[in-house]
Amino acid sequence: MVHLSRSSLTELPADVAVPDYEREAITAGIVHFGVGGFHRAHQAMFVDRLLEAGDARDWGICGVGVLEVDRRMKQTLEDQDHLYTLVLKHPDGTLEARVIGSIVDYLLAPDDPQAVIEKLADPAVRIASFTITEGGYNFDQITGEFDASNPAVQADLAPGAAPQTVFGLVVAGLALRRERGIEPFTVMSCDNIPGNGEMAKKVFTSFARLKDAELAEWIEASVHFPNSMVDRITPATTDADRALVRDEWGIEDAWPVVAEPFEQWVLEDDFGLGRPAYDEVGVQLVDDVEPYELMKLRLLNAGHQAIAYFGVLAGYTYAHEAARDPLFVALLRRYWSREGRPTLRAVPGVDLDAYTDELVARFGNENVRDTLARLAAESSDRIPKWLVPVIREQLAAGREVDASAAIVASWARYAEGVDESGNPITIVDRLADSRHAAALEQATDPLAFLRDESLFGSLAAEPAFTGPYLRTLQLLHEQGARAALEDLAR
Repeated sequence: MVHLSRSSLTELPADVAVPDYEREAITAGIVHFGVGGFHRAHQAMFVDRLLEAGDARDWGICGVGVLEVDRRMKQTLEDQDHLYTLVLKHPDGTLEARVIGSIVDYLLAPDDPQAVIEKLADPAVRIASFTITEGGYNFDQITGEFDASNPAVQADLAPGAAPQTVFGLVVAGLALRRERGIEPFTVMSCDNIPGNGEMAKKVFTSFARLKDAELAEWIEASVHFPNSMVDRITPATTDADRALVRDEWGIEDAWPVVAEPFEQWVLEDDFGLGRPAYDEVGVQLVDDVEPYELMKLRLLNAGHQAIAYFGVLAGYTYAHEAARDPLFVALLRRYWSREGRPTLRAVPGVDLDAYTDELVARFGNENVRDTLARLAAESSDRIPKWLVPVIREQLAAGREVDASAAIVASWARYAEGVDESGNPITIVDRLADSRHAAALEQATDPLAFLRDESLFGSLAAEPAFTGPYLRTLQLLHEQGARAALEDLAR
């Protein structure tokens, strides 16, 4: 057994690709917040490709953890010289392994926030990037405005406070660059939010405005915030994945990453201090990301929500189990063709029929073993951003919302916390308590789950939506998920 480290790379099997570049010569040009599985399977992989091609020596990645739970990632990466194994699981069962070497450092903000601020102020750093999840941007789901009442934000706003939030850290880094006469880094969001660059600009400048109005004006005028769309199904790493890496290749890797072979990154080419040559390693650089972004959010991401709650209620564990069930495929295709796709404009270079066919195949990749529990997590940050906008556009145009209403109803039934066999459901959501409480009120008030206007706006008062919603909810309670799906398939 070989413990993964810089010194052990020459001991790995020949079928494991390893960095063929001098990592000691790499300097960090990117500071990345939120070093999880997706970042390591996606953005870090693209930089690794450039390094392997002999480029991007000054575009290494320094990871940053903002929360105490990030300590494990810091310790794991440090113990492995910031190396990890990326395993691609192909539909035919083929495995493809590569050790990624593009992360060169990792800082934990709770230990030393000033070190993070100084790193951000380093002139060598030209991009600050983010995969902090949809909920990390701290904005109201309905108004889109920054939530200044958040206690963590309020703590960061106190005079002399050491920053605890990503907003406090990034704005402090930008303030220090301004003070030292250093041009600002580009802020590159890679999260699943419509107009993620524009949203990043709004929330970071909003926070800055609460600290220093002049600084906010400088950020608004000087900092570049490119939009992006990122795509690769990356399930959470399990002990079985660690065992796979150990048994298949003899590598002791405490935190490998597994992913599907599909990859896509569409990026607005808007950088203030340059960027890696992303276009040379498969990234699509475009002037307008929105068509691609909405395609992904409203077809892939909303499609995941379509199978997640129904799937758990019906007793499935994995995405591929639901995606191979004709009833679930019928729901996906109905939602995509009648509701999701009508809200999209033309996507340059993309055949949407082929795209949705490929989604069915991707969801059905049994080797990835993506769990429905992962897809159903953090629903309060996902449904309002991915599905509610589709519902609103469909209602405004007088078009049907039956499938979308059914998906929301399946979430409402899921939030009751027990599946159809009486097994408990662990609800992972920042609003888990309030969503669970609202779901339990449905016995006496069938619209209780919809009455939170911060999530759903006025949908509880719109009969064109509540009609199909209540029909599905009733079927879910009385006959179960399969009966509800059969009703939709008629």
